[in-house]
Amino acid sequence: MRGLLRWILLLVVGFVALQLFFVLRIAAMIAIDPQSTTFQRSEAWRIAYENDKLRWRQQWVPYAQISDHLKRAVIASEDGAFTSHEGVDWDAVEKAWQRNAQAEEQAARRAQIARTGGRPPKIVGGSTITQQLAKNLLLSGERTLVRKGQEFLLTFALEQMLTKRRILEIYLNSVEWGEGVFGAEAAARHYYRKGAAQLSTYEAARLAVMLPQPKRFEKAPASSYLSGRAATIVARMRDAELP
Repeated sequence: MRGLLRWILLLVVGFVALQLFFVLRIAAMIAIDPQSTTFQRSEAWRIAYENDKLRWRQQWVPYAQISDHLKRAVIASEDGAFTSHEGVDWDAVEKAWQRNAQAEEQAARRAQIARTGGRPPKIVGGSTITQQLAKNLLLSGERTLVRKGQEFLLTFALEQMLTKRRILEIYLNSVEWGEGVFGAEAAARHYYRKGAAQLSTYEAARLAVMLPQPKRFEKAPASSYLSGRAATIVARMRDAELP
């Protein structure tokens, strides 16, 4: 019994220590720009392993040097309620659960009819910009309930300790926009040969649409979906509220 209690105590102490580490990391971001994220480092190892050399483009730029068009486009595309929620958009989460449940049900029906494994359902996320930042900054890419729970804790910590403006600044400077392309400045120069401050409305919208699958759209820049979705985002940008 004592052995069990000792293990439980060690687990609790380890959990508290991990949360303290995360909180201190987030607190430092109030004044210090993060040099890299957990996701970036994992991608760096993968790229270096597969190509025998590291392809890496990233240049941090202050919030004021990122086009407002890009800020509005990303909010309109990724998280329309960014300035009003407290880190988690529960309505979006509920809708995502419903869509995923319907997709799984349809896949099961197709599999039963075809008597094959069928095509796996498309999983739809309901993550906010803050949740995406929490995951990319400090967590692994695995999809488990434990990892998701940790993501929620970090999301609330980010919202409590950083301003919305700072959260968006870090997100736009660290998010992936292609193979080894991270941040708004690197993306603007990679795709349009200009700085992030000079992006037009339509250019910003196209970059925003790429975010869920940047590597895919980097290889298919003439995608009709990309163009059509970008036009939709342009129409939504006027309603996007900036922090």
